[in-house]
Amino acid sequence: MTIRNAVEADLPAIVAIYNSIIPGRMVTADLEPVTVASRRPWLQAHDPATRPIWVAEENGEIHAWLSFDTFFPRAAYDGTIMIALYVAEQHRRAGLGKQLLTRALTHAPTLGVHTVLGYIFAHNEPSLRLFAASGFERWAHLPRVAKLDDTERDLVILGKRV
Repeated sequence: MTIRNAVEADLPAIVAIYNSIIPGRMVTADLEPVTVASRRPWLQAHDPATRPIWVAEENGEIHAWLSFDTFFPRAAYDGTIMIALYVAEQHRRAGLGKQLLTRALTHAPTLGVHTVLGYIFAHNEPSLRLFAASGFERWAHLPRVAKLDDTERDLVILGKRV
């Protein structure tokens, strides 16, 4: 498995993985699929030196991706990021999410990052367990802040100093 910085040619695979999780209403607040064109500015806004997007690739196939996202666009928060982590369904439960998250936590200080956050729906137990196993603590609970179809969902913010 190779983990590398994402390039524009990776966008179709990144978007396919992302769109595949939307119908499950477990991981993202997007309710409709996104397009490659709509994600192009997002990719371009991620500087590999400060806010990389990584892809996990094997034999030319992208199995997962992780992004370092800006927490809040004010200078005082530059050392805090949010992690977004998505694994293709056929590659889940094989340790790939843990591998990417561990690498992100190890690499974060080299990017000037001291605090890593995860925004996870409270009903997403697998992700909550993954982040907890990596030393994240529950820093906030926002009740019923998201509406997925007709169901209100809580958001949990997990945090870790690195």
